[in-house]
Amino acid sequence: MAKKTSRKPVKKKAKTLAGKTVRALKAAKKGKAAKLKKPAAQAKADDKAMHGQIPPWKPAEVEEAFRRFQAAMPEPKGELIHINPFTLLVAVVLSAQATDAGVNKATPALFALADTPEKMAALGEDRVRDLIKTIGLFRTKAKNVIGLSEKLTAEHGGEVPSSREALEALPGVGRKTANVVLNIAFKHPTMAVDTHIFRIGNRTGLAPGKNPLEVELKLLEVIPAHYMMHAHHWLILHGRYICLARKPQCEKCIIADICKWPGKTATEPPVGSVAA
Repeated sequence: MAKKTSRKPVKKKAKTLAGKTVRALKAAKKGKAAKLKKPAAQAKADDKAMHGQIPPWKPAEVEEAFRRFQAAMPEPKGELIHINPFTLLVAVVLSAQATDAGVNKATPALFALADTPEKMAALGEDRVRDLIKTIGLFRTKAKNVIGLSEKLTAEHGGEVPSSREALEALPGVGRKTANVVLNIAFKHPTMAVDTHIFRIGNRTGLAPGKNPLEVELKLLEVIPAHYMMHAHHWLILHGRYICLARKPQCEKCIIADICKWPGKTATEPPVGSVAA
């Protein structure tokens, strides 16, 4: 008589989710994750998003989406060139209403001359203004860079503080800039909402809100804690390169089947549905 072998029970749901992750990543890589609808349908979908009429996500969908982001990019990095917390702070201040690429063209020369608050203050506003004149609003930004450098030297011993309150007290530093610095320099699980993340939050239905703070607080509420350290980078890069404002690249989107934006048709059944 043949000896029976014991088999461990298979967790079908976990297996399905893992399988969907792999299929979604492959489909996006091949440019077959979804198809955009006609422009009129996209415009109608964007209007729904703007008025908060996109369906909310289920917790399992949020988990699956960030599982995919993590699988696709385990260690995402910010794109602003910097040397230390101070140069990061300066770069983020300079990036307001400007592109990271544009800032990165100007900052190497600036940071070669001044990579500490003391050196930056000694450089002077006129010299800083000349070095960053290719960046939008360079006059105001030069003034803020000198102002925050002097304040850091006088009140923080030349060090960038690791508290939101102290950061936001610096010239040119708002909540978004403080969140970026806290996340990258000090490893705080913050969420800096820029135009890209604001768009994603509303368009996909992940975190709808009328202003950046509402979107930020909603994201902090729905994103699982174990993904929060990198969530800001995943979302901003997704918005910068995939979920574009005028022509979203839905065919390359790894969360196309989860996203609730009705301006596209996903090729993969939604998470939680029965797939063949």
